[in-house]
Amino acid sequence: MYFGKVITAMVTPMTQNGEVDYEKAQRLAEHLLKNGNDSIVVSGTTGESPTLTPPEKLKLFAAVKEAAKGKGYVIAGVGDNETDFSCNFAKEAAKTGVDGFLSVVPYYNKPPQEGLYQHFKAIAESADVPIMLYNIPSRTGINMLPETVVRLSKIDNIVALKEASGNMDQVSRLKQVLDDSFCIYSGDDSLTLPMLSLGCNGVVSVAAHFVGNEIRDMIDTFQTGNVAAAAKMHKALYPAFTKIFITANPIPIKYCVSKLGFDCGPCRLPLISLNDEQKAVLDAMLAEVDAKAINLA
Repeated sequence: MYFGKVITAMVTPMTQNGEVDYEKAQRLAEHLLKNGNDSIVVSGTTGESPTLTPPEKLKLFAAVKEAAKGKGYVIAGVGDNETDFSCNFAKEAAKTGVDGFLSVVPYYNKPPQEGLYQHFKAIAESADVPIMLYNIPSRTGINMLPETVVRLSKIDNIVALKEASGNMDQVSRLKQVLDDSFCIYSGDDSLTLPMLSLGCNGVVSVAAHFVGNEIRDMIDTFQTGNVAAAAKMHKALYPAFTKIFITANPIPIKYCVSKLGFDCGPCRLPLISLNDEQKAVLDAMLAEVDAKAINLA
């Protein structure tokens, strides 16, 4: 499995005035890699990639890679909806020593499937770094079809897919047409177990910020054949899987991480703070799943 089983799409810690806190990002990365995670995605959607500047992203990649110290893989979010920019940025990101790229389907301009193929092919050719494709139609406005993924999987350094269509028929089709060596990760915490049942490899998680060990236990339990026990674990974690999306990600997860003892600061506009009702929902969820304080000592 290329990037392991549990991958956290890490938040980007910020100061109260909205500056990236690179030292806190390093500490959080170290914590995640000690608590169930094989890899970390830096500057994905959960890391507020739309509002980070390219220089901030590159500095963040280098800082987190330094903190990882071989304990896990660092995957850099390099996707954009403009191909030339994505290729040039990928070349710069590769210089930071990251272990992989996460590249999202181009958003807003809604290219046809051939355009998606040409976009990702160009990024793959721009830097010899393993790439995880990212399909999330709810944010991009377009769905990358399984047949396009098959074509892309034949490019040597395109090795995995984060699938967040929420469509189990599409996941079934992907598993039907892709070689088993090509890794498919759930892009939704709540669909991790269903996608494992179809033969997928793991999850790119948000909840693993505070239940990483528990998610890993669930995956390991399922893969050793104890389906009933894994289902029980899934049901226990389900409140965490769903309540952290009561409003736009990463607003809730930043609140949860801060509530558990690690202040990761506010989100940048246009994302805003939670209201009191939303905070109450998350407080109840953290108590229900018995979330422990995040020890970053």
